[in-house]
Amino acid sequence: MKRRLYFILPDTRLARTVHNELLLARIPENRMHVIADGHVDLEDLPEASLWQRSDISHGLQLGLPVGGLTGVVVGVLAVLFGWIAPGYEAKTIMATVLAGLFVGTWAASMIAVNVPNTRHRAFEADLREGHILFIVDIPVQRVDEITELVTHHHPEADMRGVEPNIPVFP
Repeated sequence: MKRRLYFILPDTRLARTVHNELLLARIPENRMHVIADGHVDLEDLPEASLWQRSDISHGLQLGLPVGGLTGVVVGVLAVLFGWIAPGYEAKTIMATVLAGLFVGTWAASMIAVNVPNTRHRAFEADLREGHILFIVDIPVQRVDEITELVTHHHPEADMRGVEPNIPVFP
C-alpha cells in the first residue's frame, strides 16, 4: 500500500537537493513528481505528468456514468417513440449506451485536461508565489522516515499532508 506525501519547497535549489536525498534513500525517480507555476524553470527535476497536473481522472469518473446514463435514456426514448424498426430494441439500447459511454468519457476528459487537479487546490496560492509542490509516492511503512528526512534536514520544507489513497493512474 502506498501513500502520497506533499511538500511545499521554496525554490528549485531545495527541490533538487530533496530529490537527490530521496534518490539516496532509495525512492525511485518515477515516484517523485514536481509541479510549479509556468514561470518557474524546473530544469531536470521530474515533472508531474498530465494525469497528475490535470483533473482528467476526475473527469473520466464523471463522464463515464453520465454518458452511460444518457445513452440509456436516449435508447429507451427511441424504443418508446418507435424511432427504430421492431426487433432491434435491445441492440438500439446497447448501441446508445456504448455511444453515450464513449462520448461522455471523451467530452469529460477533453474538458478536464485543461482543469488543474482538484487535489492540488490547497497549493494554488503557494504555486502562484513561485514555490514548488514536491509529491512523493512511497510505501506506507516509510511515511514517517521520509517525512523526517525532508523536514528535519530542511526546515524550510513545508509538509502539507499525506494522501491516503493514491490514484491508480498517476
